[in-house]
Amino acid sequence: MNRQVISNAWLGEQVYYEMLPSGLSVFVMPKPGFSKQYATFSTHYGSIDNKFRLPGTGELAEVPDGIAHFLEHKLFEEESGNIFDKFAALGANTNAFTSWNTTSYLFSSTENFAANLELLLDFVQHPYFTEENVAKEKGIIEQEIRMYQDNPHWRGFFNLLGALFHSHPVKIDIAGTMESISRITPETLLQCYRTFYHPSNMAVFITGDLDPEKILEQVASNLAKKNYSPQAPIEHFYPPEPPQVFRPKVEQALAVSRASLYIGFKDAETGFGGRALLEKEIATEILLEAVFGKGSELYNRLYEAGLVDENFNAEYMADLSYGASVIGGETRDPEKLFEEIVKELALLRQNGLNEKALERSRKKLLGGFIKGFNSLEFSANNFLTYHFLGSSIFAYPEALQQISLDAVQKRFAEHFQPEKMAQSRINPR
Repeated sequence: MNRQVISNAWLGEQVYYEMLPSGLSVFVMPKPGFSKQYATFSTHYGSIDNKFRLPGTGELAEVPDGIAHFLEHKLFEEESGNIFDKFAALGANTNAFTSWNTTSYLFSSTENFAANLELLLDFVQHPYFTEENVAKEKGIIEQEIRMYQDNPHWRGFFNLLGALFHSHPVKIDIAGTMESISRITPETLLQCYRTFYHPSNMAVFITGDLDPEKILEQVASNLAKKNYSPQAPIEHFYPPEPPQVFRPKVEQALAVSRASLYIGFKDAETGFGGRALLEKEIATEILLEAVFGKGSELYNRLYEAGLVDENFNAEYMADLSYGASVIGGETRDPEKLFEEIVKELALLRQNGLNEKALERSRKKLLGGFIKGFNSLEFSANNFLTYHFLGSSIFAYPEALQQISLDAVQKRFAEHFQPEKMAQSRINPR
């Protein structure tokens, strides 16, 4: 067996790793003394993966928006019953989520771990699509889409992505649209499943007070029964995306009592992962924390002026094919808030950033990162996020410590430019 132990001295953590003959990557992080166990079975497949070449055939496929999310819903239904009920009978909580680039199925438990793990592995590898159950799911997802259409944060966020990006599918709601899901069929679901749910495109992460050797043997035994054939790497296709934003401003009126403002900055350079993407992410996170974090001068000034509340947030989102920073939240005066943020960024471009603030930001990020490993969910979900980006979460603390302030200043100068900025406003109707 090709098993490895990956250690990180900063965190005091170890992960046992094995790649199975089917191509599945399996990670086990022992957490002695924890009463809960957590497992996730994830595929490197999300809402942006709508155009791809079918492995082994060379045929180009283009499928409806929202199909990854639709597929996530459908895997919980089997001919023998609902998967949620089976986990509940074993005393476990189960769930799933779809992002732009990942779909994950998970459970947490305090008992019957081996049985729950077997159930997780089996149902994710056993699709069941019929004309009837697909038609029924369309009605359920239509209700979900309608619900999010009335959510001011969701609409403000996706309206901003629509302003930043010309044609990249990251701008499209993860659930798709009413029109797009109406075109989903059992055949297209099966086509996507066979392409993206091959073990070579997937990973399992398991953590808790568990015997890693025993867990690795269980996963290997389960996969060996499925007789997978090798699959060629998946080719993804994304439409050309120019560096400039699509439009500088978008507004929408909703039935809300307070307005919202979201400001975004688009990455012009993309197409790389691994260490380079990790360092870009870290530099951006240091900047966002230093400029917009709860301890920043700007946040406190805006808070005292009543322009933001404690839900004001700044985050960076990135993958191999896109990247953007998003800043904002509810406000009593979106115009004034926009003016203050733009003015602050102009001053920082002119005078440079405060190095003490950047160092405080670095230390805060490191502390929060280390603290995060007290959460099994944080450990598992973030480990696989970095794995699918061609990096490792264990590389994060070292990269965070090593990145120079000059590199952070350079990142500020190239990322927070007025021509790369767009804004989205949600106004009371």
